[in-house]
Amino acid sequence: MSSVHNPSQNHLLAALPTTEFDRLAAHLHLVPLPLGEMLYEPGEQLQHAYFPVSAIVSLHYVTESGASASIAGVGNEGVVGISLFMGGDTTPSSAVVQTAGHAYRLERRFLKQEFERNGLMQRLLLRYTQALMTQMSQTAVCNRHHSVEQQLCRWLLVTLDRVPAGEFSMTQELVAGMLGVRREGIAEAAGRLQQEGFIRYRRGHITVIERSGLEGRVCECYGVVKKEFSRLLSDVRHRQGVRELS
Repeated sequence: MSSVHNPSQNHLLAALPTTEFDRLAAHLHLVPLPLGEMLYEPGEQLQHAYFPVSAIVSLHYVTESGASASIAGVGNEGVVGISLFMGGDTTPSSAVVQTAGHAYRLERRFLKQEFERNGLMQRLLLRYTQALMTQMSQTAVCNRHHSVEQQLCRWLLVTLDRVPAGEFSMTQELVAGMLGVRREGIAEAAGRLQQEGFIRYRRGHITVIERSGLEGRVCECYGVVKKEFSRLLSDVRHRQGVRELS
């Protein structure tokens, strides 16, 4: 499919046994996801699921006034479009590319067909959905009770988990929009982290220099979500050594 990208870079696709993966392989299409691309809008019927391999997609809720905030992020650990197999087909949120990269796109009918076989794919997707719900609820708590600096540290660490290189393109305006806070608040928080030597921010590029510094400043929300993903998906394995989920 690509000498640079392959489906096994997505944890859910990598966990499928060869038989189940082979049924989907011909229908998986590698697509570029540029920064800011809208994959679906509120109330729109979803036509495709996206399995990111190098991109990160932010699930956003936009108010009538135009304000927005990210309720969850999806990277190579998951899939965008859970409404397709949960029976809703639409959602009041939108999906926007937060970090440019690539994903494998799959038509809704093929995803639903595989889900309805009641095999490993179904169990993987249901486990992932529970983990995603934890991320959404914890994000709501974090946005209400924790400081902008703690929220920024959480966002940086989650992004770093999905982009191990430690450098990514992101303006303060985009970060502020995702966290649902004022740009000035992000500028102040990023400035403090830069002064401490934890990050370097220049011309829309953020580089994480000292991860441990961010871990020392972040609230418990980061650890709660990471622990739940690990608990629910710890037995996900590459298909060469896949283990059945109970």
